[in-house]
Amino acid sequence: MRPLIVAIDGPAGAGKSTVSKLLARRLGLSFVDTGALYRTVALSARRQGIATEDDAGLAALLGRIGISFRATGEQNQVFLEGEDVSAAIRTPEISLLASAVSARRVVREGLLGLQRRLALGAPVGAVLGG
Repeated sequence: MRPLIVAIDGPAGAGKSTVSKLLARRLGLSFVDTGALYRTVALSARRQGIATEDDAGLAALLGRIGISFRATGEQNQVFLEGEDVSAAIRTPEISLLASAVSARRVVREGLLGLQRRLALGAPVGAVLGG
C-alpha cells in the first residue's frame, strides 16, 4: 500500500506551514517543509560558492545534496549533510537567496524529485507544505 501524501500550496503568508504541521501531527504523518528545502539549497550553494544563476552548478549540487528532516516535539529540524541548519536557513540573507534559487527551473525540477522521495520514504505518509 502506498503512503498517504498530502500537498498544501498557496501564497506567502497564507498559513501553509502552520496548517501542514497541524495536519501532519493530527494524522500521524511526516511533515516535509518544501520551503525549507529551497532555503537549504540556497545555504549550501552559498557555502560552496555556487551563484544563484549557475544552473550547471546548481544541478550538480542537487545531484549530491543530503537534506533530511526530523520532528522533535513541536519543532521540525532541517539537516544538511547531517548538520542541523534549522536556524541558519532562516536568516534574511538566505531568504533572499532562496527566492533567487527557487526561480531557477533546474532547482524546482531537482527538488521535485527529492520531495517525492521524502514523501514516499515516510513511514506512514507525509504532508508537504509550502
